[in-house]
Amino acid sequence: MPELRKDPIVGRWVIIATERARRPLSETVVSSETSEGLCPFCEGNEDKTTNEIFACRDPKTVPDQKGWRVRVVPNKFPALQIEGDLNKKGNGLYDFMNGIGAHEVILECPFHETSMARLPQSNIREVLLAYRERLIDIKKDSRMVFGMIFKNSGAAAGASLQHCHSQLIVTPILPVNIGEEMDGALDFFRYRGRCIYCDILHQEFLDDKRIILDSPAFLVVAPYASRFPFETWIIPKSHNSHYENSSENDLNELGSVLKTVLLKLEIALDNPAYNYMIHTAPLNSNPLEHYHWHIEIIPRLTKVAGFEWGTGFYINHIPPEQAALVLRNTEIDKV
Repeated sequence: MPELRKDPIVGRWVIIATERARRPLSETVVSSETSEGLCPFCEGNEDKTTNEIFACRDPKTVPDQKGWRVRVVPNKFPALQIEGDLNKKGNGLYDFMNGIGAHEVILECPFHETSMARLPQSNIREVLLAYRERLIDIKKDSRMVFGMIFKNSGAAAGASLQHCHSQLIVTPILPVNIGEEMDGALDFFRYRGRCIYCDILHQEFLDDKRIILDSPAFLVVAPYASRFPFETWIIPKSHNSHYENSSENDLNELGSVLKTVLLKLEIALDNPAYNYMIHTAPLNSNPLEHYHWHIEIIPRLTKVAGFEWGTGFYINHIPPEQAALVLRNTEIDKV
């Protein structure tokens, strides 16, 4: 059973999950999974994964068999597990609880592709739909508080398998980073009476220096205080605190926007490893006036070192205005 332990100084929770030590290491899998039949995420190898809990499938096909386009399965080496009780306890200064939550893998295509940017737009749209449906389902469980959807692309970004996939980890507490982000947004709302993300959209249109892509429903920007070179945010223009409340029309457009942005990053930066995360409101909250879901994409061009770990400051050698100009002017051929 995994365990959640709380740092008594800053209130940060840490997951102690010994089962994760058994998962394959990037170096070994990257060299072997491309051999014919060895990738557990390819169609035909459904018996190499846990049983699916959601899928976009062809008509008349059955779970855990061929015929899927996007498939969601529990992680074989979960950071948190869904069975059991939280059983919150204290031991003197230290608080802990059972590692209850969920850890799922979203298999983004049935064929062996390593770049999400090269997937058809319809495929990416179904991946985004799978994210929404899993959040809608998991929020029925009152133990679950926050769902983080994220993608690790490339070994330098933490991926242990090449095949296009992303993950969902659901926690029974609100992570400190998300809590700080939401507190900052709430402070701004109490002072100004407006959503800070909606104001960011307005400010970026006025400045017109950091916009990478402007679509009917989304704005893609290099954030003003970018922590990393070529950090990129995708922000919906209409206020919406919860990703899972997105319409199918919005997700269809987001599929096109995400594909375009990832292609630009691949071309401009020579196929970098990257992470993306969907920042969304807690599962157990009503629609929030002060918070606005968005996607943050971080190419792994630099490494976080001692100064960053020790202070929380980040040193970025590429101004966001320059990064936006490069990406905005990067020509792509959609595939």
